[in-house]
Amino acid sequence: MSKKILILGASSDIGVETAKYFLKKNWFVTAHFNKNKNKLSQIKSKKLKLIKFDLVKIKSFEKFIKKNSNEISNFDAFISLTGYMKLKKFHKILPDDLFNHINANYISNLLIIQKVLDKMKKKNWGRILLASSIGTKFGGGILTMPYSLSKYLNQFFPAIYKNYYKHNIMINSLQIGVTDTRLHSKDKSKNMKKRIKLIPINKMASTNEVAEYIYFLCSEKNTLITNQNINISGGE
Repeated sequence: MSKKILILGASSDIGVETAKYFLKKNWFVTAHFNKNKNKLSQIKSKKLKLIKFDLVKIKSFEKFIKKNSNEISNFDAFISLTGYMKLKKFHKILPDDLFNHINANYISNLLIIQKVLDKMKKKNWGRILLASSIGTKFGGGILTMPYSLSKYLNQFFPAIYKNYYKHNIMINSLQIGVTDTRLHSKDKSKNMKKRIKLIPINKMASTNEVAEYIYFLCSEKNTLITNQNINISGGE
């Protein structure tokens, strides 16, 4: 029987590639997007379901989860690839800027995890993977501190998770390095040629490479890796 996965932030370049990968492996995929669903809509599969939500509006998302509690709790795997990012200079950052990033990139994940863990325990199987960023290792970029802070929170593993690992539930954080995506074009201050030179392997990752790592960590092949922040950044 095919397993079911929920992907938050599935409209990103990595998210679309990840959705495709799981569909190829015969999973049922529920893919979340906010504004742009063009690439997701081009995927032709009866096993793909799209849901639209603005995760910044966390109270509304919380109500949605409560209303659809039974469906959400039945996912076998959950991946968060949320990428809410608003560029702002450090001295102009306001509390709302921080709250918005944390709502979209962290609290939304927590609300889902609260729902899926106990059902995963009953099934004696589950996979949870939260995407972090290589930027958290360096304090974020000049204009991306709120984004990097929110992504850093995904590397935090509450102590209660340890009660679930013995039930074949693997929970990890993936610190993704520089990848060939549209996200980098948002920050015009970035010189990507210079940025790539800082990577020891001297190249960006492809979205397909990242999707393969994501699939491995969320599949039956992962039988030992849990409670880890895994870095895939070419040596940075």
